[in-house]
Amino acid sequence: MSTPDKYDEEENIVNRNALLGRSLEWAVNSEKALEEHKQVNGNIVRTRFPPEPNGYLHIGHAKSMNMNFHLSFEKLGVPLENRRTIFRYDDTNPEAESNEYIDSIRRDLEWLGWKPERTTFSSDNFEKLYEFAIILIKKELAYVCDMTKNEMEGQRDLAKRRVHARNSNQNPDDVAPIPSEDILPGRNRNTSVERNLKLFENMRRGMYEEGQYTLRLKMDMNSDNPNMYDLVAYRIKFVAHPHVGNEWCIYPSYDFTHGICDSLEHIDYSICTLEFETRREPYYWILWALDLYKPKVYEMSRLNVAYNVLSKRRLLKLVSNKIVRGWDAPNLLTISGLRRRGYNKHILNSFCSDIGATRAMNTVEIEKLQQTARQHLALSSPRAMVTLDPIQVIITNFLEQNPQQEYDVSNFPNDESLGTHKLLFTSTIHIDSSDFRLKDNPLYYGLAPQKAVGLKYYGGNLICDEVIQEKGKIIKLLCRIDKSDERKKPNSYITWVPANSIPCEVRIYNHLFIVPEPTDRYEEELNPKSEAVYKEALIDDSVLQSLCTQTISKWESNPAFQFERFGYFVVDTDTSFNPKTRNGTLIFNGTVSLKEDNFKKEVTDEEIAAIEARREEARRAREAKEARMKIDPKKLFQLAPDYQGKYSQYNSNGIPTHLADGTELTKSAMKKLTKEQTKHIKALAHYTKKK
Repeated sequence: MSTPDKYDEEENIVNRNALLGRSLEWAVNSEKALEEHKQVNGNIVRTRFPPEPNGYLHIGHAKSMNMNFHLSFEKLGVPLENRRTIFRYDDTNPEAESNEYIDSIRRDLEWLGWKPERTTFSSDNFEKLYEFAIILIKKELAYVCDMTKNEMEGQRDLAKRRVHARNSNQNPDDVAPIPSEDILPGRNRNTSVERNLKLFENMRRGMYEEGQYTLRLKMDMNSDNPNMYDLVAYRIKFVAHPHVGNEWCIYPSYDFTHGICDSLEHIDYSICTLEFETRREPYYWILWALDLYKPKVYEMSRLNVAYNVLSKRRLLKLVSNKIVRGWDAPNLLTISGLRRRGYNKHILNSFCSDIGATRAMNTVEIEKLQQTARQHLALSSPRAMVTLDPIQVIITNFLEQNPQQEYDVSNFPNDESLGTHKLLFTSTIHIDSSDFRLKDNPLYYGLAPQKAVGLKYYGGNLICDEVIQEKGKIIKLLCRIDKSDERKKPNSYITWVPANSIPCEVRIYNHLFIVPEPTDRYEEELNPKSEAVYKEALIDDSVLQSLCTQTISKWESNPAFQFERFGYFVVDTDTSFNPKTRNGTLIFNGTVSLKEDNFKKEVTDEEIAAIEARREEARRAREAKEARMKIDPKKLFQLAPDYQGKYSQYNSNGIPTHLADGTELTKSAMKKLTKEQTKHIKALAHYTKKK
């Protein structure tokens, strides 16, 4: 995309003519269509954001929103007053859609701050779409088909093999002979207009079973693009629709619907991801067949984020199987999950703008998102101290050294104008278990028996004299304070919380998977440590001041804090805590650590080695199978690795007759080898069909 009046056709169309067929020709608007479009839009440039309500939105949709509401206009140089974006639900598949998803999508879009020109539903155009289908029938460009799903797949496979043969300068009839006209062109393709109109009307009236009939578009069975093999425009579904109810029992397909809706809404730029590139040709074919205005199409790469999945199918499985807490689980990259984890709209929109939109396929490192979060949260998150796994510390010489004191601690050390909070130092404090070891070593800077460390914000050393354990668990440390002028400067300062700290639950999140790019076996690659829950954590009571002035909401950004040394945290939506009475459970979710997590070292070498070994084994098996599928059945016993060198003579069918040493094979042995050759022939046919 470059300017509103000059679409980058050289990049997006011309260089891929072989793939996209005649889409360039079908994409040309008539002077009449252009004039009508100009009368409607004037100086307005219009895009659309069209999610299907079959799940919650994820960070990839945030990128799409950023592109359609902001970045595309920036690239095109469109003045602010001329920018318009329609928010449309592409709701053509009622089996997978629900009002829950509709509501969640609306909520996420509003939360991210995008303001559409208007909100529409594809289903609002069902009557018009039905009328357009009738027009195509009358033009003999659509027909009602009774082929089953398996028959259509077979038809598609046969057409692909014949096109491949033709492009390879082979005779299609030799490579993929047509078994029957029922398959190609198909027994329904050339039926009468009258018959198709009647059957289509009966489909709408609910007179047939699901799957008994479909309406297909009469496109091009000889195309290089399989998406031109007579796409299904309508199918029968006796399912209530979440938006229009029980009004319809036939539903238009996505491919038939979205281009028409783009045209009806006078979209200038239809922006989608690269997997839809081959669907551009049917997109323009349908608009050409109906003589409708044709928007410009632009494809960009999908957003992939390391150690995560963004496929709705996979996300739904994780949610349905209760592997995560729900669609808003903080270890998912759904917008609801990210919001619950503490990523606000400024972080997400800034991240999407930074990564931009290109055609290059790539995987974004999760650290880029985390670094964006750190930059934003550092400016808005007051400091507090926390112990995730607390150990009680009794200061045995407290009265001698330091009576009870209150300290003023800065909320933001880099900006004292943002105020302070009180921190109470008493004879009993708590430190985190990660800051204490029974056995000291030179590389450890925390507390150990008879070792001195500094306490943050306190002017003295803490020395451990005695460790009290129960059943092997450290429950209490007896320590003393050294505030003398002769004390040695400690090598480290540890955080602590006072006796009046607030009990809370802290959840810390890590990568959802232990591999950067999860495979089809992604359920085996889940990270068992993606959520760590600390139910007995303690937080200093300075957080009460912030919590008393803010509302804890399920749908908005909740109060965020920087827990010193641990990272940024946000109050969870499940919290039931009342800061004024201290009743209920206070829950915090970890947003991001203070520095890049060293996640890769947390996964054991054995776990990584096992996964890599499994992948290597699968790769070798796949390569071996592909190599075997290239062997002519008559050459099987000469070329296949498991037979090489075993035989010296063969009959006319390629069946071995003599062993390598010249011994003649028995009839029984040859019969077994004939069966092996037959298996290879069947496997070869199945493999070719599948491809």
